[in-house]
Amino acid sequence: MEPWRHHPRNPMGWISPKTFFFQFPSLCYASGRKFCYLCFQVGRGGHPPSDWGVFRNKVYRWAPYHAESCFLSWFRAQNLSPDEDYHVTWFSSWSPCHTCADEVVEFLGQYRHVTLSIFAARLYYFWDPPFQNGLRRLQSAGVRLDIMSFADYKRCWENFVDHKGMRFQSRNLLRHRDLLASRLENILRTTMNPLPKEVFYHQFGNQKRAPRPYHRRKTYLCYRLRPQDGPVTARVCLQNKKKRHAEIRFIDKIRSLQLDSSQTFGSQIFEITCYVTWSPCFTCAEELVAFVRDHPRIRLRLFASRLYFHWLGKYQEGLRLLHASGIPVTIMNIPEFENCWWEFVDNRGEPFQPWNKLETSSENINRRLQKILEQPRNDLENDFRNLQLR
Repeated sequence: MEPWRHHPRNPMGWISPKTFFFQFPSLCYASGRKFCYLCFQVGRGGHPPSDWGVFRNKVYRWAPYHAESCFLSWFRAQNLSPDEDYHVTWFSSWSPCHTCADEVVEFLGQYRHVTLSIFAARLYYFWDPPFQNGLRRLQSAGVRLDIMSFADYKRCWENFVDHKGMRFQSRNLLRHRDLLASRLENILRTTMNPLPKEVFYHQFGNQKRAPRPYHRRKTYLCYRLRPQDGPVTARVCLQNKKKRHAEIRFIDKIRSLQLDSSQTFGSQIFEITCYVTWSPCFTCAEELVAFVRDHPRIRLRLFASRLYFHWLGKYQEGLRLLHASGIPVTIMNIPEFENCWWEFVDNRGEPFQPWNKLETSSENINRRLQKILEQPRNDLENDFRNLQLR
C-alpha cells in the first residue's frame, strides 16, 4: 500500500458537531477513530487567546506528519517575537505518540518563552512503554498534561465546533474520563498537584487582609527546576505541614535528587525558581543558606508575595541573611504572578486576572523589603504598622 503522505498546512477553522461527538469521547479503546483532531489556542503574555484553529491528521504510527507536527510547523512560521511569552493550549482527541512527544520537547527547548498545556480526550497506546515514556518526557519538559473535563469539552464546543447555536450536551463524551485520568496519573506518577484557581487567588493575594471568605493564609511554595542549558525538569507545589515548613520540604525534595552527584549530572548548573506566599522565617532562611552553600551548582531565587512578620527583628535578620548569602528575594508583581499562574495553577487556559490594587500593594511591600535590607532595625520598628499584613 502506498504510504500516506501529508505536508504542513494552515489549520481548519471549525469541525462539525457530528465529527466532535464521534472523534472526542473519552474512551479507553476507540475503534474506527483513525484521525487525530488537535484544537489549539495561543495567548500572548497575560492576554486572552488571539490565535486558534484545528489540525487533523491520521494517527498511523508511520504517518510522516501528525497533527502535533503540523501545529509546530505552523507556529514556527508565525515569526513570533522572542521577547513575548506565549501560552499554548491543546484540546486533542488523542494524546501525543512518543515521536511527537520528542518533537514537542525539542520545540520547547528552542522556544523557552512558550508554555504548553495538553488536554486529551483519550490516551494513545497507553499500555505501550514507549508511549508512556513519551508522556513522561513531556511532563519533564514542563508540559501540563490532563484528560479533558466537562469544562474542557464545553470550551471546545464553544470555540471550535460549528454548532450553529445548539446548546452543548455532554452525551457520552465523559464515559471513561475518570479511568483515563487514573491511568495517566499512574503513568506520570507526579508529585505535582496544580493549585486550584481559588487557592491561588486566596493564598497568593498580596492584599493587607485576605479576601472573603476570611480563611488564614498559609505558606505555599511552588518551584521550577531546570538545568542552566536545558528544559524544565520539574514543577512542584508544596504546602506547610505540621512542624515541617514548606521551605524545609523543598530542601528535602531537592536533596533527594542528588543534583551534586558528578557521576550522574557532571558539572551541570541548576537553576531553581521558587514562588512563595510568605517570605521565609529565620530558621528556614538559615536552612536555605546552608543548603545553597552545600550545593554550589544550584542557583536559587525566591519570589515572595508577602513578607512574614516583617516588623520583628528576627525575621528581618533572616531576610538580610538570605540577601548577604547571594539568594535574591524579590517581591512578586504582575509578571511573577502571571508566571506562577501559567506554570502552577489549574487555569484551564484562562488568563490571570489581577486583583484590585495588586501593583500598589507590591510596591509597598517591596519598599518595606528594601528598608529591611538597607537600614538599621530601629528605623524600621517605628513605621512597620504602615504595611503590616495579616
